[in-house]
Amino acid sequence: MKHLTGGLTIKTFAALFLLSLLQTMAVAQEGGSSSSSSSTRTVTTTTTETVWYTQPWVWVVGAVVLLLLLILLLRGNSGGAARTDQVTVTKTTSTDV
Repeated sequence: MKHLTGGLTIKTFAALFLLSLLQTMAVAQEGGSSSSSSSTRTVTTTTTETVWYTQPWVWVVGAVVLLLLLILLLRGNSGGAARTDQVTVTKTTSTDV
């Protein structure tokens, strides 16, 4: 039981140490808003983001692929297994009277 508690303590300490390290790194990334310089700089950026399915060429390519699939499926399998052969069997019988 003591061994389980000792392992749990080491894991807890390691997890707290890693979380503290990550917290320190996150705080270090923040800008110094309380710095001694009094100059203020404002930057405004505008980004326009378009999603892929709003592009017209995507719809054209999709329609062409869909049409090709429909043509291939509706055309049927004209060669191979779908072909039927006609076989004629002729039986002749003769009797001696």
